[in-house]
Amino acid sequence: MAHQIEQMAYVGATPWHGLGNNLPQKQPIEVWQREAGMDWQIMESPVHFKSDAIGHLGAIHSFPEQKVLYRSDTKAPLSVVSQRYHTVQPREVLEFYRDLTEVSGYELETAGVLKGGRKFWALARTGQGAAIKGNDQVNGYLLLATSCDGTLATTATPTTIRVVCNNTLTIALDGTSRAIKVPHSTRFDGDLVKKQLGIAVSQWDEFMYRMRHLAERKVQWHEALGFFMNVMCETSPTGAATERARSAQSAGAVRRSWPWQPAGLSTRHSLGLAQCRDRVRRSRAPGTQHGIPSRLRLVRPRRPYQATRPGYSPAIGRLTFYPLQPITPDPLRCRSGVSISAR
Repeated sequence: MAHQIEQMAYVGATPWHGLGNNLPQKQPIEVWQREAGMDWQIMESPVHFKSDAIGHLGAIHSFPEQKVLYRSDTKAPLSVVSQRYHTVQPREVLEFYRDLTEVSGYELETAGVLKGGRKFWALARTGQGAAIKGNDQVNGYLLLATSCDGTLATTATPTTIRVVCNNTLTIALDGTSRAIKVPHSTRFDGDLVKKQLGIAVSQWDEFMYRMRHLAERKVQWHEALGFFMNVMCETSPTGAATERARSAQSAGAVRRSWPWQPAGLSTRHSLGLAQCRDRVRRSRAPGTQHGIPSRLRLVRPRRPYQATRPGYSPAIGRLTFYPLQPITPDPLRCRSGVSISAR
């Protein structure tokens, strides 16, 4: 499954995959540890191998430079790492938030285990948030995630993504510039990370200023046309279509979802276009099913032919722009098979 959830707990809205244990607010760390499936430890064992084997018999030797990590509850192996590898226990991830939830007003939102225990995370709401354009609520979170197979350093980062699966964890960690990363070659010190995060978390006001500025920036129809052609067709309104779309997967996803538009998006301001861009990028991220994240809720426009802004036209299967004045009678067609025209 794309979500790769083994077990998780959450507060508030049910995740898109419908899995996990729903908890009341302000539960203690011990309850989160049990309900999120993080009440086990990562154990270590030397690497052994058998030589001169005859049937089931043979000489057993050890390899001192490596060790095996396995779960204390199921004894399932997790990975083989070097002796210099420092593990971070699932309990430590949740304990990171104890003083934040008891003193600083943070509230745990989600926590869980991925890939059979090889990766786990916890997410807390910081209490910072704002509504943009009245109905677009943006919340601030603090994420702590790690792995025990070497695929992810222990990472703490502010984010606006509600992490509920492997897909959303990848999005929250991808490209963040304020993340505090602790490699597994050093020991994880939660107090030191919090001191470093004291600078990063305070950047919330700067982030919200940029979001409000984008929300107030009006977008003209020709700007929206150029944006969509650049994202979906890699061309401009005045240039020729490229030889091929960015990928067969994304082109197929566009064709399958073309009669629909993401709920809550508006192309009348820059923030709406930025959200469209982000969702297109997420549809191409590794691990997403069918090129489009399953958690997106899609709705059909009520009257596409009477739209006063860029909208989808289900009857003809193409994106139609309604400018103030027509610019050309000939539609531009990108290689994904989608027509873009001005009427």
